[in-house]
Amino acid sequence: MTFTAWDLFTDLGLAALLLLAGQWLRANLVFVQRLFAPASVIAGLAGLALGPGGFALIPFSTSAAKYPAILILLVFAALPFASRLPASTKSGHRKVLEMGVYSVFCILLQWGLGVAFALTILRWLWPELPEGFGTVLAAGFVGGPGTAAAIGADFAERGWSEAGSLAMSSVTAGLLVSITGGLAWVKWASQKGHTRFVAPFAELPQELRTGLIDPEQRRPLGQETFSPVAIDTLTFHLALIAAMALLGYSANQYAATLLGKSPFPGFCAVFLVAISARQLLSLTGALRYVDPRTTARLCGTATDFLVVFGIASIDLGVLAKYALPLLLLFAFGTLLCWALFLLGARVFRQLWFEKALYTWGWATGVMAIAISLLRTVDPENEGGVLDDFALAYLAIGPLEMVCLVSAPLLISQGHAWTFALVCSALGVGLLAWSVFSLRRQEAK
Repeated sequence: MTFTAWDLFTDLGLAALLLLAGQWLRANLVFVQRLFAPASVIAGLAGLALGPGGFALIPFSTSAAKYPAILILLVFAALPFASRLPASTKSGHRKVLEMGVYSVFCILLQWGLGVAFALTILRWLWPELPEGFGTVLAAGFVGGPGTAAAIGADFAERGWSEAGSLAMSSVTAGLLVSITGGLAWVKWASQKGHTRFVAPFAELPQELRTGLIDPEQRRPLGQETFSPVAIDTLTFHLALIAAMALLGYSANQYAATLLGKSPFPGFCAVFLVAISARQLLSLTGALRYVDPRTTARLCGTATDFLVVFGIASIDLGVLAKYALPLLLLFAFGTLLCWALFLLGARVFRQLWFEKALYTWGWATGVMAIAISLLRTVDPENEGGVLDDFALAYLAIGPLEMVCLVSAPLLISQGHAWTFALVCSALGVGLLAWSVFSLRRQEAK
C-alpha cells in the first residue's frame, strides 16, 4: 500500500490516544501506580496487544515500525542542547568517584558478560543465534528505550532486522525486573535495617504515584528566548532539533555514497553534528538563546513517542522464535544485576543501599524508575545520591555512547569476543579496584 501523509497523521493520532489512555490508567489505578510504569510503556504495550501484531483493533500503518529509527535521530539531536553542567554539590569527590566507578563497571559488565554469555552458553544450545544476540541484554536493561532503538536501527543497517524487536522486548523485561526487584529490595532492606529514610508507597509524593503535579508544585516548562513576533520559542527549538537530525542524517548518507557504507550509525552522526553546532553557537554567543529545559522537554516528547511505536511494533513472531534464549538471557542479566547490587555494600562507605538501589533502577529499567525507587527510601534526597550521580554522569555518558557505537560495529565485523573480553576485563578491573583500593585508602 502507498504510504500517505494521512497515514502519518493517523499513526501519530493513535499513539497520542494510547498515551492519554496510559496516563489516565497511571493516574487512577493504584495497582498501575505501584508498577511505576511510564505512560509511554503502558501505551506501547496496549498498542502491541491491540495493534496489527495482536488483535488488530488499532490500524497502525505498515510504516509505524520505521518511526523509532527516525525518532531516535531527534532524541540524539536534542541531547547536546538539553544538558548543562550539573549544579555544585556538597558531596565530596570520593562519593562522586564511588558512584561513577560503580556505575561504570555495572555498564561494562552488562555489555561484556551479556555478549560472552550468549556466545558461550546460548550459542552452544542454539548455534543459529546471531553473534550480536547478547547485546540485547544491555540495550534494554542498562540502555533503555533510546539505546534499544539505536541498537536495532544500527544492526538493521548491517543486515540483522530482528534486533529492534528483541531489544525492545528487553526494555519491557528490564522494566519488569527493575520495578518488582526494586520493591523487593526495599522490603528486604527495611526488615534488615539497611535503610535510613524509608517512605511507604502511600507517603510518596503524588507526582511520583500518579504522574499529576499539583499547581503549587509546578515548575515552568522552560524560558522564552524569542519574541513570538519573530518566531515562537517552541518553534525555534523544534526547528533546531529537526535541522540537526536532518543535517546529521544527510551527511551520513552522503558519506555512505562515497565510502560504500555509512561511517557511523545514524544517531551517532546526528549527535556529532549537534555537538559541533552547540560549540559553534557557544563561540558566537548564540547558545544563550537555546533553553536547555525547553529542549529537554522536546527530547522527552520524542522519547515518549519512540517508546510507544517501539514497543507496539515488536514482532511477536521474532519473540516466539527466540523465546527460550531470551528468557535465559534475561535471567542471566537479572542474576548479574542482583550480584552487582549486593556488591554495593562493599563499594560504598555510606548509604550503600540507597546508592545501589538507585543504580539498580536505571541499570535494569529507566531513570524515572530509579528516581521513584530512591524516593521510597530517601524522599527528600537527604543522602545527596542524585547530586553525586549528576556529576558522575559526566564520565558515564561518553562510556555509554562508546559501547553503543562499538558493539554493532565490532560484532558485525566478527570481533564479538574482542568486544566481550575488553568490556568484561575493564569491568572486572574497575570492580576489583573499587572494592580493594578504595577500602585501603579509607583504612589509611
